[in-house]
Amino acid sequence: MANYPPFAVTVDLVVLTVRDGALKVLAIRRSEAPFKGRWALPGGFVRPKEDLEGAAKRELEEEAGLKPRQVHLEQLATYGAPNRDPRMRTVTVAYLALAPDLPAPRAGGDAAAADWLAVDELVKHRSAFAFDHNQILKDGLERARAKLEYSPLGASFCPAEFTVADLRKVYEIVWGTPLDPRNFHRKVTGAADFLLPLRRTRIEVGRPAELYKLGSARLLHPPMLRPTVGDIDESPDR
Repeated sequence: MANYPPFAVTVDLVVLTVRDGALKVLAIRRSEAPFKGRWALPGGFVRPKEDLEGAAKRELEEEAGLKPRQVHLEQLATYGAPNRDPRMRTVTVAYLALAPDLPAPRAGGDAAAADWLAVDELVKHRSAFAFDHNQILKDGLERARAKLEYSPLGASFCPAEFTVADLRKVYEIVWGTPLDPRNFHRKVTGAADFLLPLRRTRIEVGRPAELYKLGSARLLHPPMLRPTVGDIDESPDR
């Protein structure tokens, strides 16, 4: 019988929210080696009697004080490079969590601190995070950006009732590009079952704006395609 070396399974969480007009990720400052004092994604070892999603939900609450019901949670990818953890061979299953503007996180477990950090700044610096968490963050960011094209996930960053302008701001922040208001309004209200009008309004910039809630659509038809490089989303006939 082969003598395999020991290895561990962990979960890591890319928790994204729109906060203070920017896309932020939940980060935990490590209080223990390895990478003591460095920022990391929240996560930890999977316990013997729990499944992967259970471990992700537990870590979300223990390390950040967030209840699973507060976020949209989905599995992102698996990472298993031999040297990703200097302690031992470790395979991690990453999860993507999305939510509207969340309160200041509460550090717990083995975390020295917890905070919302600007995604744009972190992805520019490969050494900003411990382990391979910078790559996991990049993958989570691309997943979120892509899912905004073909799913109603953008509404996960909005409160229960929102205006089209609220939703457009989410798309602009996550995609990192301005969008034409008229064209965006036509696209999102034209996507089947994406938005459900509430027949109420909210005053915005001196005029009423219609309120919506998320409809029943699982996939957007037609999809909301991202503007490509050099493509200015300004034509109302596009």
